[in-house]
Amino acid sequence: MSGIGIFDRMRESLTKTRQTFSDRLAATLRRRKISEDVYEELEEALLCADVGVDTTVKLLAEVQKEARRQKLETADQLLPVLERAVQGELGEDHPGLAFAPGLTVVLVVGVNGAGKTTTIGKLAHRFQSEGKRVLVAAGDTFRAAAIEQLAVWCDRAGVDLIRQTQGSDPAAVLFDAVRAAKARGMDVLLCDTAGRLQNKAHLMEELQKLHRVLGREADGAPHEVLLVLDATTGQNALSQARLFGDAAGVTGLVLTKLDSTAKGGFVISIRSDLGIPVKWIAVGEGIDDLHPFSSESFAQALFSDVRT
Repeated sequence: MSGIGIFDRMRESLTKTRQTFSDRLAATLRRRKISEDVYEELEEALLCADVGVDTTVKLLAEVQKEARRQKLETADQLLPVLERAVQGELGEDHPGLAFAPGLTVVLVVGVNGAGKTTTIGKLAHRFQSEGKRVLVAAGDTFRAAAIEQLAVWCDRAGVDLIRQTQGSDPAAVLFDAVRAAKARGMDVLLCDTAGRLQNKAHLMEELQKLHRVLGREADGAPHEVLLVLDATTGQNALSQARLFGDAAGVTGLVLTKLDSTAKGGFVISIRSDLGIPVKWIAVGEGIDDLHPFSSESFAQALFSDVRT
C-alpha cells in the first residue's frame, strides 16, 4: 500500500480519537503566548486521548525542552514539536513479519474477544496473496466455537486448517501442525492459542509448553509472537500487553477496532512503555481489512484536524 493509502487508512481509523483530541488541542493552540496553562491543557488533551500518565509526562518534557531550545513564543508553534515527539515515542516502523528460512512459525495470542480469529484469517489471506504457502493450526481447543470460526476464516482465505476436537491438548495440535507444514513445504504456519486468562501462572505454563513444542519441531520457532489487542479497551490493553509480553515473548502487536474508540492514544503508551512495535491494524470485518502500521502516518493522522 502506498504512503498516501496508509495515511488515509490511519486517519479513518483514528476518527473518534481525533474528534476528542483535536477539539481540545485546537482550543489550546489558539492561545497566543506559551504559558503553564498551555502545557496543562496539552496534558489534559493527551490524557483524554488515553495516552497514559507516564507517556504524557515524557512527551510534555520533550515539548518543553524543544520549546526552550528553539525559543518558541506562541502556542501554535508547539504543534509540530508535539507531533515529532509523538512520532519519536512510536519509534521506527517494523516489517510486518520477519520470515525465517524455510518455515516461519507465528504464534498468535490475546484474550477472547480481541479479534484473534479474524486476525489470523486476514493474515492468512494476506500472506497467501503475497505468494506464500500458508497453513493454520487451531490451537484454541478450549472453545469449540473458536475452532469452527477459524475454519470459516480459513475457507475464506483458501488455506488448510489443522484441527482436533474440543478439549484436545493444544501442544499436540501444534505438534501435528508443524509436522504437516514441513511435510507440505509450507512457508508460514499461523498458530491460534486459547484466549482465556484464568491466572498468570496458568497462562505462563501453557504458553511455555507451546514454545517448547514448537522449538523442538522447527529451529527458532516460534519466529514471531503476535499479540492481538482490542483498541477499545484503551489502557487496559497495556496491562494485557505486559502480561502476554512476560508469558509469551511478544514480538509485535496487531490492533483491532481502532476505529471504534476515542482512546487511540494508548498506542503511544504501549510503544513507549513496553517497546513492542505495532505491526498491523485491523479495521472492519472484510478479509482485506488488515493494514501495516506506520508511525509517521499515525502521528500525522492524529494531528491532521488541528493543522487544517
